[in-house]
Amino acid sequence: MPELHTPHGHTRHSWTKIVWLYLMLTPSLLLGWQVLTLERALIAAGLGLLTLCLGHSVGLHRGIIHRAFETSRAFRNVLVTLFILTGLGGPLSWIRLHYVRDYWQNQPDCPDYFAYRHGILRDFYWNLHLRYVPTQAELVEIPRELSEDPWLRFFERTWPLYTLVLAGLLALIGGWELVIVALCMRISAGILGHWFVGIVAHKWGYMRYAIEGAAEEGRNTFVLGLISFGEGFHNNHHAYPRSARMGHAWWEVDLGWLAIRAFERLGLVWKVLAHDRPDSGVKPAARPMPTVWRMG
Repeated sequence: MPELHTPHGHTRHSWTKIVWLYLMLTPSLLLGWQVLTLERALIAAGLGLLTLCLGHSVGLHRGIIHRAFETSRAFRNVLVTLFILTGLGGPLSWIRLHYVRDYWQNQPDCPDYFAYRHGILRDFYWNLHLRYVPTQAELVEIPRELSEDPWLRFFERTWPLYTLVLAGLLALIGGWELVIVALCMRISAGILGHWFVGIVAHKWGYMRYAIEGAAEEGRNTFVLGLISFGEGFHNNHHAYPRSARMGHAWWEVDLGWLAIRAFERLGLVWKVLAHDRPDSGVKPAARPMPTVWRMG
Protein backbone atom coordinates (compact mmCIF):
# COMPACT_ATOMS: atom_id res chain seq x y z
CA MET A 1 0.00 0.00 0.00
CA PRO A 2 1.31 3.49 -0.81
CA GLU A 3 2.06 6.13 1.76
CA LEU A 4 -0.56 8.84 2.32
CA HIS A 5 -0.09 12.49 1.32
CA THR A 6 -2.61 15.21 2.22
CA PRO A 7 -2.51 19.02 2.49
CA HIS A 8 -2.29 18.59 6.27
CA GLY A 9 0.61 16.14 6.36
CA HIS A 10 1.94 12.85 5.12
CA THR A 11 2.76 9.38 6.35
CA ARG A 12 6.07 7.59 6.22
CA HIS A 13 7.16 4.13 7.24
CA SER A 14 8.14 3.88 10.88
CA TRP A 15 10.84 1.24 10.98
CA THR A 16 10.97 1.45 14.75
CA LYS A 17 7.31 0.42 14.96
CA ILE A 18 7.71 -2.27 12.31
CA VAL A 19 10.84 -3.86 13.77
CA TRP A 20 9.48 -3.76 17.32
CA LEU A 21 6.13 -5.29 16.37
CA TYR A 22 7.58 -8.19 14.42
CA LEU A 23 10.39 -8.71 16.92
CA MET A 24 7.65 -9.52 19.43
CA LEU A 25 5.20 -11.17 17.05
CA THR A 26 7.55 -13.60 15.29
CA PRO A 27 8.62 -15.66 18.33
CA SER A 28 5.05 -15.51 19.61
CA LEU A 29 3.69 -17.12 16.46
CA LEU A 30 6.53 -19.60 16.01
CA LEU A 31 7.02 -20.73 19.60
CA GLY A 32 4.29 -19.25 21.76
CA TRP A 33 1.67 -21.96 21.49
CA GLN A 34 4.27 -24.68 22.09
CA VAL A 35 5.27 -23.25 25.49
CA LEU A 36 1.95 -21.78 26.59
CA THR A 37 0.78 -23.15 29.94
CA LEU A 38 -1.87 -21.99 32.38
CA GLU A 39 0.75 -20.75 34.87
CA ARG A 40 2.61 -18.74 32.23
CA ALA A 41 -0.64 -17.39 30.81
CA LEU A 42 -1.71 -16.20 34.28
CA ILE A 43 1.61 -14.41 34.78
CA ALA A 44 1.22 -12.74 31.37
CA ALA A 45 -2.38 -11.77 32.17
CA GLY A 46 -1.36 -10.29 35.51
CA LEU A 47 1.37 -8.21 33.88
CA GLY A 48 -1.09 -7.15 31.19
CA LEU A 49 -3.63 -6.01 33.77
CA LEU A 50 -1.06 -3.96 35.69
CA THR A 51 0.60 -2.37 32.68
CA LEU A 52 -2.31 -1.78 30.31
CA CYS A 53 -4.89 -0.78 32.92
CA LEU A 54 -2.79 1.18 35.41
CA GLY A 55 0.07 2.21 33.12
CA HIS A 56 -1.67 2.98 29.84
CA SER A 57 -5.35 3.70 30.51
CA VAL A 58 -5.09 5.26 33.98
CA GLY A 59 -1.59 6.70 34.09
CA LEU A 60 -0.71 7.93 30.62
CA HIS A 61 -4.10 8.38 28.95
CA ARG A 62 -6.34 9.75 31.69
CA GLY A 63 -3.71 11.11 34.05
CA ILE A 64 -1.02 12.73 31.90
CA ILE A 65 -2.67 13.35 28.53
CA HIS A 66 -6.13 14.41 29.68
CA ARG A 67 -5.25 15.62 33.20
CA ALA A 68 -8.30 13.88 34.66
CA PHE A 69 -6.68 13.81 38.09
CA GLU A 70 -3.67 15.12 39.95
CA THR A 71 -1.00 13.06 41.63
CA SER A 72 2.53 13.30 42.96
CA ARG A 73 5.54 13.21 40.67
CA ALA A 74 6.66 9.95 42.30
CA PHE A 75 3.37 8.12 41.75
CA ARG A 76 3.09 9.51 38.23
CA ASN A 77 6.50 8.04 37.46
CA VAL A 78 5.39 4.68 38.83
CA LEU A 79 2.41 4.73 36.45
CA VAL A 80 4.64 5.80 33.54
CA THR A 81 6.99 2.92 34.31
CA LEU A 82 4.04 0.55 34.14
CA PHE A 83 3.08 2.10 30.80
CA ILE A 84 6.58 1.52 29.46
CA LEU A 85 6.35 -2.13 30.47
CA THR A 86 3.33 -2.52 28.15
CA GLY A 87 5.90 -2.48 25.35
CA LEU A 88 3.80 0.04 23.40
CA GLY A 89 6.62 2.58 23.16
CA GLY A 90 7.90 5.75 24.76
CA PRO A 91 5.56 8.08 26.71
CA LEU A 92 6.35 11.29 24.84
CA SER A 93 5.86 9.60 21.46
CA TRP A 94 2.42 8.44 22.55
CA ILE A 95 1.53 11.84 23.98
CA ARG A 96 2.48 13.54 20.70
CA LEU A 97 0.50 11.03 18.64
CA HIS A 98 -2.53 11.51 20.88
CA TYR A 99 -2.41 15.30 20.51
CA VAL A 100 -2.18 15.06 16.70
CA ARG A 101 -4.99 12.50 16.50
CA ASP A 102 -7.31 14.37 18.89
CA TYR A 103 -6.81 17.65 17.04
CA TRP A 104 -7.67 16.24 13.63
CA GLN A 105 -10.53 14.00 14.74
CA ASN A 106 -12.24 17.12 16.03
CA GLN A 107 -11.94 18.86 12.64
CA PRO A 108 -14.41 18.28 9.77
CA ASP A 109 -11.52 17.85 7.29
CA CYS A 110 -9.74 15.14 9.28
CA PRO A 111 -7.08 13.27 7.23
CA ASP A 112 -7.95 9.69 6.32
CA TYR A 113 -5.16 8.40 8.56
CA PHE A 114 -7.15 9.49 11.64
CA ALA A 115 -10.67 9.19 10.20
CA TYR A 116 -12.04 5.68 9.96
CA ARG A 117 -13.45 5.92 6.44
CA HIS A 118 -11.38 2.96 5.28
CA GLY A 119 -11.38 -0.79 5.85
CA ILE A 120 -9.75 -2.83 8.58
CA LEU A 121 -6.84 -4.14 6.47
CA ARG A 122 -5.85 -0.68 5.32
CA ASP A 123 -6.05 0.59 8.90
CA PHE A 124 -3.89 -2.31 10.09
CA TYR A 125 -1.20 -1.31 7.62
CA TRP A 126 -1.44 2.42 8.27
CA ASN A 127 -1.68 2.27 12.04
CA LEU A 128 0.97 -0.35 12.75
CA HIS A 129 3.50 0.40 10.00
CA LEU A 130 3.32 4.14 9.32
CA ARG A 131 3.58 7.36 11.29
CA TYR A 132 1.88 10.64 10.48
CA VAL A 133 3.95 13.80 10.02
CA PRO A 134 1.76 16.94 10.20
CA THR A 135 2.51 19.89 7.94
CA GLN A 136 1.66 22.40 10.68
CA ALA A 137 3.28 20.82 13.71
CA GLU A 138 2.67 23.95 15.78
CA LEU A 139 -1.08 23.19 15.81
CA VAL A 140 -0.52 19.99 17.75
CA GLU A 141 2.48 20.77 19.95
CA ILE A 142 2.29 19.22 23.39
CA PRO A 143 2.62 21.48 26.45
CA ARG A 144 6.18 22.39 27.40
CA GLU A 145 5.58 21.06 30.89
CA LEU A 146 5.41 17.63 29.26
CA SER A 147 7.87 17.96 26.38
CA GLU A 148 10.57 19.37 28.69
CA ASP A 149 9.83 17.22 31.71
CA PRO A 150 13.20 15.59 32.56
CA TRP A 151 11.63 12.34 33.76
CA LEU A 152 9.44 11.92 30.67
CA ARG A 153 12.41 12.67 28.43
CA PHE A 154 14.48 10.10 30.31
CA PHE A 155 11.73 7.49 29.97
CA GLU A 156 11.41 8.29 26.25
CA ARG A 157 15.11 7.64 25.66
CA THR A 158 15.36 4.49 27.73
CA TRP A 159 12.00 2.69 27.34
CA PRO A 160 13.36 -0.35 25.42
CA LEU A 161 15.83 -1.03 28.25
CA TYR A 162 12.95 -1.63 30.65
CA THR A 163 11.73 -4.43 28.41
CA LEU A 164 15.20 -5.96 28.33
CA VAL A 165 15.43 -5.84 32.12
CA LEU A 166 12.00 -7.44 32.44
CA ALA A 167 13.02 -10.12 29.94
CA GLY A 168 16.03 -10.92 32.10
CA LEU A 169 13.93 -11.18 35.26
CA LEU A 170 11.40 -13.42 33.55
CA ALA A 171 14.20 -15.63 32.22
CA LEU A 172 15.60 -16.03 35.74
CA ILE A 173 12.17 -16.90 37.12
CA GLY A 174 10.85 -19.21 34.44
CA GLY A 175 13.35 -19.56 31.60
CA TRP A 176 13.04 -18.55 27.98
CA GLU A 177 9.59 -20.11 27.76
CA LEU A 178 8.23 -17.54 30.23
CA VAL A 179 9.90 -14.76 28.23
CA ILE A 180 8.06 -15.89 25.11
CA VAL A 181 4.67 -15.97 26.85
CA ALA A 182 4.85 -13.15 29.41
CA LEU A 183 6.88 -10.75 27.28
CA CYS A 184 6.66 -11.44 23.55
CA MET A 185 3.08 -12.75 23.45
CA ARG A 186 1.86 -10.16 25.96
CA ILE A 187 3.43 -7.23 24.13
CA SER A 188 2.22 -8.52 20.75
CA ALA A 189 -1.30 -8.86 22.15
CA GLY A 190 -1.06 -5.37 23.64
CA ILE A 191 0.01 -3.73 20.38
CA LEU A 192 -2.55 -5.58 18.26
CA GLY A 193 -5.22 -5.16 20.93
CA HIS A 194 -4.67 -1.43 21.17
CA TRP A 195 -5.04 -1.13 17.41
CA PHE A 196 -8.15 -3.34 17.40
CA VAL A 197 -9.84 -1.39 20.20
CA GLY A 198 -9.06 1.83 18.32
CA ILE A 199 -10.72 0.84 15.08
CA VAL A 200 -13.74 -0.90 16.64
CA ALA A 201 -14.33 2.01 19.03
CA HIS A 202 -14.61 4.37 16.06
CA LYS A 203 -16.58 2.22 13.60
CA TRP A 204 -19.05 -0.01 15.45
CA GLY A 205 -21.24 0.47 18.49
CA TYR A 206 -23.80 2.81 20.00
CA MET A 207 -23.59 6.54 20.60
CA ARG A 208 -24.78 8.57 23.55
CA TYR A 209 -23.46 11.93 22.40
CA ALA A 210 -23.07 13.82 19.14
CA ILE A 211 -20.12 16.15 18.80
CA GLU A 212 -20.74 18.97 16.37
CA GLY A 213 -18.00 19.72 13.87
CA ALA A 214 -16.01 16.57 14.67
CA ALA A 215 -15.07 14.04 12.00
CA GLU A 216 -14.93 11.27 14.60
CA GLU A 217 -17.28 10.94 17.58
CA GLY A 218 -16.36 7.47 18.80
CA ARG A 219 -18.63 4.54 19.63
CA ASN A 220 -19.43 2.61 22.82
CA THR A 221 -19.21 -1.17 23.00
CA PHE A 222 -20.00 -3.00 26.25
CA VAL A 223 -17.71 -6.02 25.85
CA LEU A 224 -14.87 -3.96 24.42
CA GLY A 225 -15.25 -1.42 27.19
CA LEU A 226 -15.03 -4.15 29.81
CA ILE A 227 -11.92 -5.86 28.48
CA SER A 228 -10.13 -2.59 27.59
CA PHE A 229 -10.53 -1.10 31.08
CA GLY A 230 -13.09 1.46 29.91
CA GLU A 231 -11.37 2.59 26.70
CA GLY A 232 -14.08 0.92 24.59
CA PHE A 233 -16.68 3.44 25.80
CA HIS A 234 -15.14 5.79 23.30
CA ASN A 235 -18.13 7.97 22.46
CA ASN A 236 -18.30 8.90 26.13
CA HIS A 237 -14.59 9.70 26.05
CA HIS A 238 -14.86 11.84 22.91
CA ALA A 239 -17.69 13.81 24.52
CA TYR A 240 -15.94 14.30 27.86
CA PRO A 241 -12.21 13.87 27.17
CA ARG A 242 -11.05 15.14 30.57
CA SER A 243 -13.29 12.82 32.51
CA ALA A 244 -11.58 10.11 34.53
CA ARG A 245 -14.76 8.07 34.14
CA MET A 246 -15.34 6.60 30.68
CA GLY A 247 -18.28 4.36 31.57
CA HIS A 248 -21.23 6.70 32.15
CA ALA A 249 -24.08 4.22 32.68
CA TRP A 250 -24.07 1.83 35.64
CA TRP A 251 -23.71 -1.15 33.32
CA GLU A 252 -20.74 0.34 31.44
CA VAL A 253 -18.12 -1.33 33.61
CA ASP A 254 -15.00 0.85 33.62
CA LEU A 255 -12.17 -0.93 35.44
CA GLY A 256 -9.85 2.03 34.95
CA TRP A 257 -12.32 4.26 36.79
CA LEU A 258 -12.55 1.76 39.64
CA ALA A 259 -8.76 1.81 39.93
CA ILE A 260 -8.76 5.62 40.04
CA ARG A 261 -11.40 5.63 42.78
CA ALA A 262 -9.26 3.17 44.77
CA PHE A 263 -6.20 5.38 44.33
CA GLU A 264 -8.26 8.40 45.40
CA ARG A 265 -9.31 6.68 48.62
CA LEU A 266 -5.67 5.79 49.31
CA GLY A 267 -4.67 9.43 48.81
CA LEU A 268 -2.52 8.66 45.76
CA VAL A 269 -4.59 10.84 43.38
CA TRP A 270 -6.85 13.82 43.96
CA LYS A 271 -8.96 16.44 42.17
CA VAL A 272 -10.50 13.68 40.09
CA LEU A 273 -12.79 14.90 37.28
CA ALA A 274 -15.94 12.88 36.61
CA HIS A 275 -18.14 12.98 33.52
CA ASP A 276 -20.60 15.36 35.12
CA ARG A 277 -17.84 17.96 35.28
CA PRO A 278 -16.58 18.10 31.69
CA ASP A 279 -13.88 20.41 30.41
CA SER A 280 -15.56 21.95 27.38
CA GLY A 281 -12.42 23.75 26.25
CA VAL A 282 -10.49 20.61 25.27
CA LYS A 283 -12.84 19.45 22.53
CA PRO A 284 -16.05 20.69 20.91
CA ALA A 285 -19.00 20.62 23.30
CA ALA A 286 -21.20 17.56 23.17
CA ARG A 287 -24.98 17.45 23.29
CA PRO A 288 -26.77 14.39 24.65
CA MET A 289 -28.72 12.34 22.14
CA PRO A 290 -30.78 9.15 22.35
CA THR A 291 -28.69 6.02 22.30
CA VAL A 292 -28.50 4.78 18.71
CA TRP A 293 -26.49 2.24 16.83
CA ARG A 294 -24.32 3.46 14.00
CA MET A 295 -22.53 1.06 11.76
CA GLY A 296 -19.91 1.98 9.22
